[in-house]
Amino acid sequence: LFYSSLPTSSPLKKRQIYRSLCKSSELATMSSQMDLETNNKGYSQDGTLDLQGRPVLASKTGKWRACAFLLAYEAFERMAFYGIASNLVVYLTTQLHEDTVSSVRNVNNWSGVVWMTPIIGAYLADAYLGRFWTFSVSSLIYVLGMLLLTMAVSLKSLKPNCVNGVCSKASRSQITFFYTSLYIIALGAGGTKPNISTFGADQFDEFNPHEKKLKVSFFNWWMFSAFLGALFATLGLVYIQENLGWGLGYGIPTAGLILSLFVFYLGTPIYRHKPRNMKSPAMDIVKVLVTAMANWRLKAPGESWQFHEGQTQCHVTCPKLQATHSPTFR
Repeated sequence: LFYSSLPTSSPLKKRQIYRSLCKSSELATMSSQMDLETNNKGYSQDGTLDLQGRPVLASKTGKWRACAFLLAYEAFERMAFYGIASNLVVYLTTQLHEDTVSSVRNVNNWSGVVWMTPIIGAYLADAYLGRFWTFSVSSLIYVLGMLLLTMAVSLKSLKPNCVNGVCSKASRSQITFFYTSLYIIALGAGGTKPNISTFGADQFDEFNPHEKKLKVSFFNWWMFSAFLGALFATLGLVYIQENLGWGLGYGIPTAGLILSLFVFYLGTPIYRHKPRNMKSPAMDIVKVLVTAMANWRLKAPGESWQFHEGQTQCHVTCPKLQATHSPTFR
């Protein structure tokens, strides 16, 4: 009866639509069964996995137990970053003996790179490596930059010579070493900054009402941890740098960053991980735009089943992530 009432005149088109409906019904049934099995076994409902790619138990992974490690890392990382950024102009003018205009320009250039590189880090995480591995590689780069910068402000051979209170300008090699260290830090921050907060959000199941509320609370504590680290840097580290020495003032946040990474990896067994797409989301966006422009004159079907929704592998493995057709944005 349903087959005979299909709104099309071509028998071939009727058969194609009928097969599509059967396939959609079969996939929907499979999705419902998988969803029911997931709930019964206590697994997370949002498709998150462990580091080996296996489904994770909601009771033993994620939530605040995992996020406590991330909050500790964020506090130390912000302390390290603002321990450098807050007093960088002062170091350039008093230690490397740059003029004020050049110092401010160089700091602005570095800050711009710091806030632009997260675009690359987010792209690599979404398209290829995943958040955990992008963060891990970037953290090593970050620590390398901090170690080199601490050496640059501590070793006499990497600083200008001073005789009887008269200091010469920094040599080309000294300036190159110092700024290379800074931009290595910027490169490392580009991979950690966009991924650590979203990795924290992954620890809460969006389809669990209780965990969904906890996610909102997580971001409140996330900002608190970030500002706590920044507060200690601007008050404590700046004082140490100007009164007790730049080597100690940069060495403390470097040690703190290394310690925070150790704390972060302690939580590895209980972290939840989103499945990787293994392809570029940017290309998908471009394809959608091109297809939309090519078909903008076509009339949209009147029934949602004609959109062939729910047939992708992503929707089968995690049906709750499916966004069904609606007239909301018409």
